[in-house]
Amino acid sequence: MTRTAGESRTRDGQRIVGVLGGMGPLATADFYAKLVRLTPARVDQDHPRVIIDSNPKIPDRTAAVRGRGPDPTPALVSTAQNLERAGAEFIVIPCNSSHAFLEPIRRAVGIPVLDITEEVAAAVTALEPVPHTVGILATEGTLEMRLYHRALGGHGLAVIEPTASEEAVVMSAIEAVKAGDLGSSVRASVREIAAILIGRGAGAIVLGCTELPLVMGPGDAPVPVLDSTEILARAALRESGVEEYAQPCRRLSEGGAE
Repeated sequence: MTRTAGESRTRDGQRIVGVLGGMGPLATADFYAKLVRLTPARVDQDHPRVIIDSNPKIPDRTAAVRGRGPDPTPALVSTAQNLERAGAEFIVIPCNSSHAFLEPIRRAVGIPVLDITEEVAAAVTALEPVPHTVGILATEGTLEMRLYHRALGGHGLAVIEPTASEEAVVMSAIEAVKAGDLGSSVRASVREIAAILIGRGAGAIVLGCTELPLVMGPGDAPVPVLDSTEILARAALRESGVEEYAQPCRRLSEGGAE
């Protein structure tokens, strides 16, 4: 049955958030926790309704981009359609590398699908002062598809990415987080690569993989550190119609990863 516009909205007029998740599960849990903490709620009913389809069975996005694994597009599309059928009015995907497949997902559903890279690029341009050059920490797939190069370049910003050997360190850290390792050595390795990019002129660091905010925070570098997960959570609240969403809680806005 096709819903009419607004039919699935909650009684307070908020739009229902659909989360295409599970890539990985811990990153999806981090997204939802940030969405909850950023909401200026006094009671349960102040929060937006959220429908999460956490589907870790979606094939690896980086492997597909690099020609080393199956195409995740059918699973991404199917999961997005599940969310639409369940009543979601727009979709967010807390996985940066999945945005290499964004257009087929958008074509497959009749509701908006936000672009995490565009949301992050807008957040960079809102910094004061706006950095001329941004360092990107992300998966090999995200870098190879130049997702952030395109989004940031559209705002006139230059991008610095890790060298091949440095990217191997970043990928090892991402894989460690996916395996549940949030330890000090993983944190130190991510900070080290961020420091190298800053040394090359990066005026801000984008955590362009949703595993990375679990091991690095705003207090871990002398330049702004942009958490793509938090930025997407803010965008979800904006699109859902939650008022005052821009006011972060102390835990999110201050201090680095513990």
